[in-house]
Amino acid sequence: MTGTREQHEFIKMRLRLAGSSLACIARELGIQPTTVTATSQGKRRSRRIEQAIARKLGCTPQSLWPARYDETASEEGLP
Repeated sequence: MTGTREQHEFIKMRLRLAGSSLACIARELGIQPTTVTATSQGKRRSRRIEQAIARKLGCTPQSLWPARYDETASEEGLP
């Protein structure tokens, strides 16, 4: 993915194909849909939301947002 906007749209498309949406995830987690959208867009971080999205897509949060997790690994001194 080239940017967060394209990445966000790609995630929404994959969720639709999987029969879900960001709003569905928000309902399942009992939180506001805007919070899930902001996380998907990269405007905020939430491991709980990232994991819920990844679970719906059958992948890992690291595969959806590699830059986020590369930054975390660097900050923690991990490779």
